[in-house]
Amino acid sequence: MKKSVFYSWVAAGGAAALLAGCQPRLQPENAPATAARALADPGTVRLRHGQYILLATEDALPAGLEADLSRANGKLTLRMDAAGLAGVASDDPDFARKAAKIPGVQLVVPDLMVQWLDPKEQKAEFSAESINPPNAPENDRFFNLQWGHDAINAPEAWQAGYRGAGAKVAVLDGGFDLDHPDLQPNIIYSRSFVPGETAQYRFSDVGSHGSHVAGTIAAADNAFGIIGVAPQAKLLLIKVLSDATGSGAFSWGLQGILDAADQGADVINMSLGGYVPRNGKFLDDNSTPDDPTDDYIVHDAKGVQNLLTLYQRVVRYAGKKGSLIVAAAGNESTNGNADQSQMHIPSAVPGVVSVSATGPLGWGANPATTLDLLAIYSNYGTPDITVAAPGGNFSLPLNTSPCTVAGLTRPCYVFDLVFSVGNNGWFWSAGTSMASPHAAGVAALAAGKAGGNLSADQLAMILQKSADDLGKPGRDPAYGFGRVNAYRAVTQW
Repeated sequence: MKKSVFYSWVAAGGAAALLAGCQPRLQPENAPATAARALADPGTVRLRHGQYILLATEDALPAGLEADLSRANGKLTLRMDAAGLAGVASDDPDFARKAAKIPGVQLVVPDLMVQWLDPKEQKAEFSAESINPPNAPENDRFFNLQWGHDAINAPEAWQAGYRGAGAKVAVLDGGFDLDHPDLQPNIIYSRSFVPGETAQYRFSDVGSHGSHVAGTIAAADNAFGIIGVAPQAKLLLIKVLSDATGSGAFSWGLQGILDAADQGADVINMSLGGYVPRNGKFLDDNSTPDDPTDDYIVHDAKGVQNLLTLYQRVVRYAGKKGSLIVAAAGNESTNGNADQSQMHIPSAVPGVVSVSATGPLGWGANPATTLDLLAIYSNYGTPDITVAAPGGNFSLPLNTSPCTVAGLTRPCYVFDLVFSVGNNGWFWSAGTSMASPHAAGVAALAAGKAGGNLSADQLAMILQKSADDLGKPGRDPAYGFGRVNAYRAVTQW
């Protein structure tokens, strides 16, 4: 089978491009506050005109809701009964006020369409070549490109007998290469919540963000391409973002979390994220940013807090089901200690493990170099970051001198990125989207050891207590509680 290998820049784990971070690395203690670049284009967060999410007062929808909504000029379009959420459509501009008076209704919040990923950067390929990895006798030919596994001591965890067997990891993302030889052996479930799109990645290019993330977590040890952090964990692949745009509705993501929890996921990885302005300033999806006659739809901070309340309900539901949510912290180089103007979701939601990105500079030329620099693009702050994990790094000026690793010759900086599965191939990428699955893979190793008998809180605590304390002692803005350590996560409890 012919396979293609690409390397690319990717804006992962947030709505802004990696190129937003192309500047000298600033240390967290002296970095200036920065406005999140995700909202440089106001269209990155839009109200879905006439679409609402309803939150019940209890973890169940009230009886007679459909009839009550009809009387308020609304139509029930989606039920998330177990968590007490519903989707509603209405063209009545006064609908939210009317529906809020229905008995058993706590909140009625406009649904949002968010640019969770930047598709332009996601698919920007520098070059490609055909490679046909042998199925034998070499074992996972591209393993030597995976410096991230070395950084977190994954091989030591495997040698201790822990490879994720018995754990289930849900990946909420864009589409996936469901037939990829590195993924297919571990896929036990796939589903799409994106209307009109299946879970399969829609395009022919290699740049499948979802496949890349899933491969880092649980690519099979099959003597083929790469190997995941937890190569015996099982994958639940759930599409909540459109492949064409990298965007998705809040309601799609909420459905994905609930479904993953109901399917028994021990870990839910969300290598996506978007900034929501705390002042509640959004565009209606009927508006156009370039038209001066179009007014912004303005909501107060309470509206944004209501969105957070929705997510907290769903995260709590997942936690009750034993599912730990791990999410990318974002790629805007934002200092959360200083910039409080916006909220990064889902990483900022209480109960979610937020992951910053680390990586080397010059690993291809010197394998002994440190692997734990805070990546140039990574968001940081306390308590914004829970733990850190390998996400890839780069520096300007880029080192374009050639290096050869595992038989592949590329400009040296390429090897500082994260290598993983793509659509019908593999490619390099960098971002907190690449860091989150490393942390999720470590959580899967711990969950597998416990045979599914850990709560979400216990699993989060294992990640924190087993992490290597880097940076300032204790929890710090760059690494949180530390960079995850797979070996310690399965041996120190």
